[in-house]
Amino acid sequence: MQLTGAQIVIECLKEQGVDTVFGYPGGAILNVYDELYKHKNEIKHVLTSHEQGASHAADGYARSTGKVGVCLATSGPGATNLVTGIATAYMDSVPMVAITCNVGVSLLGKDSFQEIDIAGITTPITKHNFIVKDIEKLADTIRRAFRIAQTGRPGPVLVDIPKDVTANKTEFQPIKIEPIPRISEDITEEALKTAVDMIQNAKKPYIFVGGGAVISEASPELLEFVEKVQAPVTDSLMGKGAFDGNHRLYTGMLGMHGTKASNYGVSECDLLIAIGVRFSDRVIGNAKKFASNAKILQFDIDPVEVNKNILTDAHIIGDVKEILTRLNERIERQNHDQWIAKVLEYKEKYPLTYHDTGLSGPYVIEEIYKETKGEAIMVTEVGQHQMWAAQFYKYSKPRTLLTSGGLGTMGYGLGAAIGAQIANPNKQVVNIAGDGCFRMNMNEIATAVRQQIPLIQVVINNHVLGMVRQWQTLFYEQHYSETVLNDGVDFVKLAEAMGATGYRATTREEFKEAFGKALESKTPVLIDCIIDSDDKVWPMVAPGAAISEVFSEEDMKANK
Repeated sequence: MQLTGAQIVIECLKEQGVDTVFGYPGGAILNVYDELYKHKNEIKHVLTSHEQGASHAADGYARSTGKVGVCLATSGPGATNLVTGIATAYMDSVPMVAITCNVGVSLLGKDSFQEIDIAGITTPITKHNFIVKDIEKLADTIRRAFRIAQTGRPGPVLVDIPKDVTANKTEFQPIKIEPIPRISEDITEEALKTAVDMIQNAKKPYIFVGGGAVISEASPELLEFVEKVQAPVTDSLMGKGAFDGNHRLYTGMLGMHGTKASNYGVSECDLLIAIGVRFSDRVIGNAKKFASNAKILQFDIDPVEVNKNILTDAHIIGDVKEILTRLNERIERQNHDQWIAKVLEYKEKYPLTYHDTGLSGPYVIEEIYKETKGEAIMVTEVGQHQMWAAQFYKYSKPRTLLTSGGLGTMGYGLGAAIGAQIANPNKQVVNIAGDGCFRMNMNEIATAVRQQIPLIQVVINNHVLGMVRQWQTLFYEQHYSETVLNDGVDFVKLAEAMGATGYRATTREEFKEAFGKALESKTPVLIDCIIDSDDKVWPMVAPGAAISEVFSEEDMKANK
């Protein structure tokens, strides 16, 4: 059948099972939006307040479901406004397809109105990107984009389509999309045998879990693996929920704001089993001193991540779920009771704590955990509140913490929360923001109101850029250069002006009451939580230090 390029775009989205797209229209993409109008009963379009919000919403949709998130933008500034969201997805391996439209083929390269080389701009931050100048190649290109986004290590793909290509016609043949197989061809018997030998010879193994375990849906296999190896478990920020945070063997997050139990345990172990991690600098601290007593055994789908930041003693390349399945068939149950007892003693001796009076970030997170019974999808911006959300909410399931780990994108959370809430209408989504982050994309409150979704926006408001101020306090002689935000912005009035319900909490009682009302609401609610400007995230590892040098507030006071 003869279809226009715009019709082909819509038919290809339908082939891929896309039910929701996020975007903002403009001149170059009008033909696609005209077709979207005709198919609005099949594909829901969410109009965001800004294209960056659309890219983050597609990201949140993808992270919370495992499906490909889709965002749309017009040429020029519309396309460039997607860039931060695309880079965020790239750093955290999120499957996304961004579709932009450009000026006509004959106008490309002539500095035409709203023309930009978006393919060139996004080359370093996409798995692949395309500019489709020939309508004959459009359908295959879109299909290829979706396949690339999902194959192996996921990531964003951009497809740029000149406007005249969306108007031209060609023959279109629908196809059935085949499921994408898990990558397993590089999982060799030799590599499996080496791993089994290392595990069975270890006396003090530790298991370190990252985002790869979430992406591969490997939680059941991971639990079986942990119970067979009989080792304590730590995770990265991106790995939250892959292993149950309530499990006896779980010792908390690793790294700069990890627990003492995890940091000490990894520093003392003789085998570190790294599952779907990339050994970020915020996790390993001083690379030369990281797990210096241990052999490193790494499982990852991406060979580029092996020996990049930490040298391994052995590794297996492939899908983490498939690797664990095969290892579970070969490993006999181990016994490391003495080692586990030592690590659990650390866990009991050095629990995460916070001041027991007044409203604080950790209290807010713990209260949210209690009120949601640990069943919420938690989304965060970036900073102190992000770390508190990682520390004090116990994630028992994967895809329940959505956060910008690699790029550290302030302004990520609200758009991502909208995407997650639309994708998961029967779950409660809560976005945790600092007041600095909230300012970045607070216009998306209007989007949440327009969609009438029961999103809860919690602002941890300390009137400063909290994490930057913490570093200024500890390492920059309290030079608070441009980190004070005490300018009188009223977030409650702002929320109400955009049609949401707003509450302010200055005490624990006020927050509990406000959050209870928010849970009962069927529309967006913002809670402005006023906390002390000098509250800090503890424990902490100083930049450049070994993770074994982790210190708490009490340690700092004792050593002053």
